[in-house]
Amino acid sequence: MATPTPVRYRIAALDAPAHLFEVSVTVDDPDAAGQIFVLPTWVPGSYLIREFARHFVTIVARDAKGPLAIRKTAKDRWKAAPATGPLTVTAQVYAYDLSVRAAYLDGTRAYFNGAAVFLCPQGRADLPCTVDLVAPTNAAAGTWRVATTLTRVDAPAYGFGRYGATSYDELIDHPVEVGDFALAQFTAGGVPHEIALTGRHTADLTRVGHDLARVCQWQIDLFGEAPFERYLFQVTAVGEGYGGLEHRSSTSLLCRRDQLPRAGDPEIDDDYLGFLGLASHEYFHAWNVKRIKPAAFLPYDLAREAYTRQLWAFEGFTSYYDDLALVRSGVIPPERYLELVGRTITSVLRGPGRTVQSVAESSFDAWIKYYRQDENAPNAVVSYYAKGSLVGLALDLTLRATGRASLDDLMRALWARCGRPGVGVPEDAIARLASELAGRDLSDFFSRYVDGTDDPPLAELLASLGVTLALRPASGAQDRGGKPASGSLPRSSLGARVGADQKLAAVVRTGAAARAGLSANDVLVAVAGLKATSERIATLLARCAPGETITVAAFRRDELMTFEVALDAPPADTCWLAIDPDADAAAVARRTAWLGAPGAAARCPTAAAPD
Repeated sequence: MATPTPVRYRIAALDAPAHLFEVSVTVDDPDAAGQIFVLPTWVPGSYLIREFARHFVTIVARDAKGPLAIRKTAKDRWKAAPATGPLTVTAQVYAYDLSVRAAYLDGTRAYFNGAAVFLCPQGRADLPCTVDLVAPTNAAAGTWRVATTLTRVDAPAYGFGRYGATSYDELIDHPVEVGDFALAQFTAGGVPHEIALTGRHTADLTRVGHDLARVCQWQIDLFGEAPFERYLFQVTAVGEGYGGLEHRSSTSLLCRRDQLPRAGDPEIDDDYLGFLGLASHEYFHAWNVKRIKPAAFLPYDLAREAYTRQLWAFEGFTSYYDDLALVRSGVIPPERYLELVGRTITSVLRGPGRTVQSVAESSFDAWIKYYRQDENAPNAVVSYYAKGSLVGLALDLTLRATGRASLDDLMRALWARCGRPGVGVPEDAIARLASELAGRDLSDFFSRYVDGTDDPPLAELLASLGVTLALRPASGAQDRGGKPASGSLPRSSLGARVGADQKLAAVVRTGAAARAGLSANDVLVAVAGLKATSERIATLLARCAPGETITVAAFRRDELMTFEVALDAPPADTCWLAIDPDADAAAVARRTAWLGAPGAAARCPTAAAPD
């Protein structure tokens, strides 16, 4: 049997100041009836129709005889006229999306996800591919290198040239970073890992590599193996930004440059902790989502939505393990981890949408609700990330209470049973597997906390491990929970979140402001006869008792309106956790089994200094 001819791609920086890539695809034996080319409308891991085709500026075709007609037949597909010999389609693609989901090009760097730039010849998605990465010609790019986990064909390490993939699906699952990046390396699980850091920074990459090495080693140990031969963290440091997207052997991360530690920084502050949690989250996805995935994703149909009610587990469990990996690997102490859990509980309790939408419904509606939130979202939407992580915590402690298993065992079982290509997780499989591991029926757990809107009984479950859960009102707009109150608490509540310029960013449906007739996007002008400022509103709520009525003047659109607001008692929706010093030995043993022994770390990996 003849070896199939690869589909050949080429990408070059056509005009960096105009943010234009030139991207071509060549098919040696095009469809005799006219070859169709398709572009994905979304990228795996980010559940929103992105419409990448909107960035295609021009598209032309050529065959052995010269220019060939090509026409658009749908928003995401084009059809070329019947061709003689090899057919090449070339597009100019606008690339100025700084996120981790699409493509970016300017005079300082280039980056792309294949889904945003590479057309797929219909009927040839399973063929091998090659892609020529063409070096920019501008002088500023003279020190640019390439960071990707695509397989090198004739390209030197970190260099331009030809790369390969076994299929279109693999081709678009290895994003490419090009620029003058810093590079650090470490080994975990016997596997080489790299960090390519782009953007102006003063980061201590040696420390970042050391900390990530411990986290990666712990995750590899959890599953018993690394599912890749090398791994790459592509990190872009900016002034403002945050996000990550997982891939099969790499992740693209966007963070603020002040989230990265500098040499001599004494401890892990909240900013760096946020970065480590993000990196840990995306790394865990190498198992949970990239290989253990919902059956609904097999195979991916990137032309339309892929519905599943399981994102609460695939994103929620990952959100549970991202910070848990930090404490179990010894990067942070248990007390710091409990602070993070308290913040997550706080964020969930502050969303009345959790009583309306279940995490299973949130998963299914991710395409139209979670990624398209408006001012009413707090009243109608629950995060399958945040509440999903609390469901994961509750399930872990519920399984541990049986004395038979833990969520670790469930993840390892999913890895053993569904971590192979072509094997997906059916919609009810996790509930059935949990009951199997527990040795008893856990259907009520899933009915109440996954398919229903009940809050998991975390206080009771944590108490069995010698951890107390306390609730209090928020002390101010910047209070994220996780700690005891550091100042005086308000006596009353407006039932609304006041944003910049005194605009109501969100109004709780059953709160005081809503009862009075105020709406999201109203702009407060005066409260109790005085100019509305953040400080004055805070002072007012600290002094007024529940039930007191205040007069609020606000603009709605360009119309001035007046409202009489009867204030509520402040909700006890701010959580903090603490280790119970009076816990008995059995509870301490259970807590140690959950979080790991104090000071414990993953098996010592190795890290190298950055170049």
